[in-house]
Amino acid sequence: MGTEIERKFLSRGEAWREAADEGTEIRQFYLAVREGLSLRVRIKNETQALLTVKSGIGMRRGEFEYEIPLADAHDLEAAHLGAVLRKRRYRVPLGALTAEVDVFSGDLAPLVLIEIELPDEDHPFARPDWLGDEVSEDGRYTNAALALAERPPLAAT
Repeated sequence: MGTEIERKFLSRGEAWREAADEGTEIRQFYLAVREGLSLRVRIKNETQALLTVKSGIGMRRGEFEYEIPLADAHDLEAAHLGAVLRKRRYRVPLGALTAEVDVFSGDLAPLVLIEIELPDEDHPFARPDWLGDEVSEDGRYTNAALALAERPPLAAT
């Protein structure tokens, strides 16, 4: 079983951009969502498509990801639930870890969420000034919840 342990934060300013890569354009949508389980398709830079199953709630979740043909992803998009999320994901070195900074566009702009994947829940990491409030346990900030929300929670960057 694949497991991800992830902490999620709002952004405080844009100082993270100084060390960020060029970013990846992401379009993602959900095919099924219920408490503790989601099925999503993510299209990266219009060149790669991934089907992901996530299970569980909170910081530690099951995650199973499979590459699928891009044409299949485009066909599946017609069956999406809620909104199609659009964001640019930047990778920022954070010591031995990497922060993934998602800058949302469309209806979710100016939301910026930062995810840090950890080897275990108690793993220490440097906390730079641009890391804002932690929202790891706030279900409103999962991508599935953002896609299904009538009025998503927004935070200034």
